[in-house]
Amino acid sequence: MEIVILLALIFVNALFVISEIALVSARKSRLESQAERGDERARRALELSNNPEKFLSAAQIGITLIAILTGVYSGERFARYLQPSIEQIETLKPYADAIATTIIVIIVTFLSIIFGELIPKRIGLLRAEYIAKAVAGPMNTFARFTHPFVWLLNKTSNLFFRIFNIKRSKDDAVTEEEIKTLIGEGTEAGTIDEAEQEIIERVFHLGDRNITSLMTHRSDIIWFNLDDNEDLIKEKIMGEPHSVYPICDGEIDNLKGVVSIKDLYVSPDNTLFKDLMQPALFVPENNSPYQVLEKFKESRLHSCFIVDEYGSILGLITLNDILEAIVGDMPQPDVPDYEIREREDGTFLVDGQIPFYDFLTRFEKAEWMNEGEHDFDTLAGFILHQLERIPKTGDKLSWKGFKIEVIDMDSHRIDKVLVTLSDELKEDMED
Repeated sequence: MEIVILLALIFVNALFVISEIALVSARKSRLESQAERGDERARRALELSNNPEKFLSAAQIGITLIAILTGVYSGERFARYLQPSIEQIETLKPYADAIATTIIVIIVTFLSIIFGELIPKRIGLLRAEYIAKAVAGPMNTFARFTHPFVWLLNKTSNLFFRIFNIKRSKDDAVTEEEIKTLIGEGTEAGTIDEAEQEIIERVFHLGDRNITSLMTHRSDIIWFNLDDNEDLIKEKIMGEPHSVYPICDGEIDNLKGVVSIKDLYVSPDNTLFKDLMQPALFVPENNSPYQVLEKFKESRLHSCFIVDEYGSILGLITLNDILEAIVGDMPQPDVPDYEIREREDGTFLVDGQIPFYDFLTRFEKAEWMNEGEHDFDTLAGFILHQLERIPKTGDKLSWKGFKIEVIDMDSHRIDKVLVTLSDELKEDMED
């Protein structure tokens, strides 16, 4: 009978422990979703989860009382069975009672830790929401029964917080990093595809990027001059086909409007683009990619020009540029990509004009883009920022495990660089 009572005490302790850990670790989002669908048990579990002081204090009272009862009962009931055996050893006879009690307490403590603490906690973590719904009702009843003691415990703990000026944070907002962690766990478990994970992570990164890192630089924009003849216009279109072309008067900063390639195709004379010209959309360089998306929706245009504080055009950004930042590069025919080409010796030949974000992403270090403020958008701009001068062929620099060597200059423009990775970076990529 004593064994049955002892096991019952350990079992009750396990119930309190599993209830506590399940209600603490249950995901509120799942409970909220189930409560909205009419699940009454989920609603009760959510109420307790949102008021942890209520059930944590009640659970702690239960666990403490059971622990005291278990210790007292086991020491009193079982030590007497062990004591005669110890008294047979003459030297231990004077201490037989204390030794027997100590041995029994150690055995019972071991059993309580295994079956009353560790195993229930593991189960509570594995099936948190299911168990939380099951125990919410009984725990709520027990909390009401122990309310006077809970009130006293809460007031005492609050007094402790005030005496030592400890401020309790009320910020339970889910952070971006927590969402990324959940998505990573979902990918490892197979519930989220790797492609979905990559897109979601790019969406988060997009908000941290400058639009200048997505744009086509002004020096690479193909534009029509007002006095261009039909042959020159056809040559530009055949050389680099695009959906829209800027129309300028002498220089890119003197922009008059844009013309759609579709309108040019249906026009009998390509030189009539002045009549087909539409107003251009301009955005300041401090706009975020998401602000640009909103402007695209409002204006029903798919391209805009980025200007600095002086009104000079910095570059052109299109809807396709933003979409590529989310879903990845979508190669287009006759449009050369900025390359990162791995060589046989393990080094990388890289175009200097590659966006710095794309460069870091290739080596799985996109998070470094968010460290500090940058006045550059390309790898070439990064090199200029580090060297603080115009480099010459053969110049080298080292940065966070990257060894970068300028191997080709096009006048004052960095064309090609050679990148060597440190062993640490290589190991990070393999992991």
